[in-house]
Amino acid sequence: MFLRWLVVVLCCSSASCSDWSELHCVTGRTTLVQLFEWRWADVARECEDFLGPKGFCGVQISPPSENAVVTGRPWTERYQPISYKLSTRSGNETQFQDMVERCNNVNVRIYADVAINNMASGAGKGTGTGGTSWDGTLNDFPGVPFGNSDVNTACTSTIQSNYDAQGVRKCRLDGKVDLHQGKDYVRDKIAEYLNKLLGIGVAGFRVDATRNMWPGDLTAIFGRLQNLNSTVFGSGKKPFLYQDIRDDQTVGDGEYLTTGRITKYLYGVKLNEVFRKQNALKWLETFGKSWGIGESTDVVVFISNHDSQRNDGNVLTYKDSRLYKMATAFMLAWPHGVPIITSSYNFTEVNQGPPSTNEEIDPVTITPDGRCAGGWVCEHRWPQVYSMVAFRNIAGSEPVENWTVTSEYQVSFSRGNKTFIAINLESFDFKATVQTGLSAGWYCDVMSGYLGNDGKCTGTTVKVRHDGTADISICGRNQNPVVAIHTGQQIGSAVRTLG
Repeated sequence: MFLRWLVVVLCCSSASCSDWSELHCVTGRTTLVQLFEWRWADVARECEDFLGPKGFCGVQISPPSENAVVTGRPWTERYQPISYKLSTRSGNETQFQDMVERCNNVNVRIYADVAINNMASGAGKGTGTGGTSWDGTLNDFPGVPFGNSDVNTACTSTIQSNYDAQGVRKCRLDGKVDLHQGKDYVRDKIAEYLNKLLGIGVAGFRVDATRNMWPGDLTAIFGRLQNLNSTVFGSGKKPFLYQDIRDDQTVGDGEYLTTGRITKYLYGVKLNEVFRKQNALKWLETFGKSWGIGESTDVVVFISNHDSQRNDGNVLTYKDSRLYKMATAFMLAWPHGVPIITSSYNFTEVNQGPPSTNEEIDPVTITPDGRCAGGWVCEHRWPQVYSMVAFRNIAGSEPVENWTVTSEYQVSFSRGNKTFIAINLESFDFKATVQTGLSAGWYCDVMSGYLGNDGKCTGTTVKVRHDGTADISICGRNQNPVVAIHTGQQIGSAVRTLG
């Protein structure tokens, strides 16, 4: 009996054997996008008009629970819940339900960012975005309801050190009231909120501030979760969970691998070092666990997210557009983890909220050329980004092959016989004959164009010989010094439609 129990524990000690690590994409889709601070109506429209047709798996949305109204309306107020009512600046419950239904109808999943570690500021009080009164000074949140016995009162000070594992879990994150998750009532109320979202049809959750919660408490909370909506996902499916954990703190991410995947901030840091030429591009041949970025089956990866693009000087963002596009191309070509692309808005201050008028979030404006305007950046709509989403879908589970180095900062590789990419980070030209792994024919480079309805390529074309080799030329001064080709954009063959 003991031996049987031991075998089970040893075999199921990571997310790779937990149903909580399954993404629930429609078959063939692989990539998430974070539509940071978007309104629900705009998310729904984006699913229908763009994300579905372009082959995205799903959307990470901002926290949907009612939050405190903070002076200046910073984005951080979304992480100060005062109740679990679905009423925020992004929209109300009816609009939320409409968004989830419309996105699921076009095969795009919704993953909600959820703030369940804490409530709003312990120094504030007022009325929330849904009209609910609250008083953090009294630990009073009647919209749930939570009271004094439902929060941690042993430590009412702000966390002093990220290297104190006890303080990180017991004290207040940025002064916000810390929930007593060891209490069954608190666990039940959190699970009730998450189950409501699951019933509506969301596919899973990004769990904010995971390191501030005890692993045992999360196990108890997640154990109360119902399965995904069977009408949408079929029966017996568990939600996808990915837990927000920084790499630069004493709380180890290994403690949370039994309750879903974990975010890997270090992934973007390491790629920043390479694409800023602090480490050679050629070394990416081994980019994986040995770099400190976890097992592929355990992690969600990104170049930067809403936190790191504001608080870390060591990641690439939309403000470094040339390098950001190159790094994103590599991320989407390289088979490690679940990739997520952050879709931003312009900001000049760390806490600056989204584009708004009279404190209401502005609609996302789409220009005739398919870009965004009105302060919305929309990296996911950059052609060099969304074209690589299709590239990754077509690569599927094919292995990395034909890794070729022509200089310290010039590499190329294929994913089996489906896709090929070449990257030039040098100031001089990439000129070489390399093995692509692809069958003979002419291909349209998706970093510079696409196959139109007339079958013609709007960008650069690449000829692959019968032996799989091709002559690759990439100008070092090019704004997009990457060539990417795949079987879905072979001239003269049926264009692969994803959506």
